[in-house]
Amino acid sequence: QVQLVESGGGLVQAGGSLRLSCAASGHTFSNYVMGWFRQAPGKEREFVAGISRGGGRTVYTDSVKGRFTISRDNAKNTVYLQMNSLKPEDTAVYFCAASARPAEITSRAPDYGYWGQGTQVTVSS
Repeated sequence: QVQLVESGGGLVQAGGSLRLSCAASGHTFSNYVMGWFRQAPGKEREFVAGISRGGGRTVYTDSVKGRFTISRDNAKNTVYLQMNSLKPEDTAVYFCAASARPAEITSRAPDYGYWGQGTQVTVSS
């Protein structure tokens, strides 16, 4: 089992940047596909970005392509989400998640069996 703790959220003006971190513990981090999801008030949780076990493959939802970058450091058991050119519609609670499924990478929330507690990101206009 793996435990996940996010950090790095906060309040930022539109056009600004934030970097989220997610520290993992409890199991071999490199065994897991990692993902970032977000949930805005009154909306369902949505996939943001995913990264394969070795970090060589990434996938993004269309609305963040070119602005967000997911990366991981398996030596530090940490996955990151660099968010640039932030928009008010990016405001949400951001969650990191880990998947032990065989797929190389996945955007499906049910494939992720482990979740962090979330970190709030608020983008003001």
